Amino acid sequence: MTESTNVVVIGGGYAGVMAANRLTQRDDVTVTLINPRPVFVERIRLHQLVAGSHDALVDYTQVLGSGVRLVVDTVTRIDASERSVALATGGTVGYDYLVYAVGSGSADPRVRGAAEFAYPIASLEEAERLRPVVDAAPAAAAMTVVGAGPTGIETAAELAEEDHAVTLVCGEMLGPYLHPRGRRSVAKRLGKLGVTVLEGPDAKVTAVTRDVVQLSGGRELPSKVTIWTAGFGVPDLAGRSGLSTDALGRLLTDETLTSVDDVRIVAAGDSAAPSDLPFRMSCQAALPLGAHAADTVLSRIAGEQPAPINLGFIGQCISLGRRAGIFQFAYKDDTAKRFYLGGRPGAQLKEVVCKHTVKQLVDETRKPGSHNWAKDDKRRRLLQAKRGEVPASAERSA
Repeated sequence: MTESTNVVVIGGGYAGVMAANRLTQRDDVTVTLINPRPVFVERIRLHQLVAGSHDALVDYTQVLGSGVRLVVDTVTRIDASERSVALATGGTVGYDYLVYAVGSGSADPRVRGAAEFAYPIASLEEAERLRPVVDAAPAAAAMTVVGAGPTGIETAAELAEEDHAVTLVCGEMLGPYLHPRGRRSVAKRLGKLGVTVLEGPDAKVTAVTRDVVQLSGGRELPSKVTIWTAGFGVPDLAGRSGLSTDALGRLLTDETLTSVDDVRIVAAGDSAAPSDLPFRMSCQAALPLGAHAADTVLSRIAGEQPAPINLGFIGQCISLGRRAGIFQFAYKDDTAKRFYLGGRPGAQLKEVVCKHTVKQLVDETRKPGSHNWAKDDKRRRLLQAKRGEVPASAERSA
């Protein structure tokens, strides 16, 4: 009788679910997914939950393969020497291989008063906490969204479309990822929705109180509801467990996504830092990273050398309310092109992307190993430049 290999996946987000489903390719692999919630969260829809246009939830029976055992609990510590994880409710779960896919959440704002008076929305619980606050706010009440990345832009637009008075505080720049042409399109749409956009050196938040947001230029914004979307952090589980991490707390791995400390621990998604050159935090990266993490584990079980990660990007899509959006096309190295699709077609494409992201998880339950993704061979040169193996100037001209 063939002995089964036990693989534990920590985290039931995009990367964790993809990894768990893909691992079921082998009948002699037992897969356990540990997640603190009994439902899958469509994180890219949390701004819709806040505004009331979507609940951002999918039952795990729809996206998780029947061969995956779901444990609803929180991992408090990884014991690499014993190959086990400790659970918040007590007890431990042993593993032969571990996939570390704990994702990301709200970063410590490190701005006076922000933790007490601003509402983050990086997690389901945070978005659910904010939803009734938004619903209870008077129609004319001033709302301030801090942070001009996709989450901040989407939240501001969604609330403005519901006739809330919204100010978007960007710091230096609106949509830093976007090409200037795409950025102008987003600014125009926000203007039509009535969003006041503040950017530049005087638009950095220095303090938050119950009713006011203070800016670096000395301006004070009245704010009945302040929403904080500036920056993401990762759980400190790896660091607390004695594993090597980058400065943000992501698990340090080699290019196969294997921990630099332990060959039996593999990372995926936002919590992975391959070669200390992590990919952009996004579901666009999470699915391939989850799939590749599973492939690395399966290769080791088969006694084969795992392949290095090869991941390319295609762009960034941002909803601008329910009737407009933008798809910013990008080169495979994740830098924006001049081209974008805006307006209603942009909104339609954004919705297609949201639905297709879930569909890719479902497809992997039906045919494990089927997921594939865009590739970018330039990463090898980035690594060489980082290690001093080629001149940086040569990399820039590549």
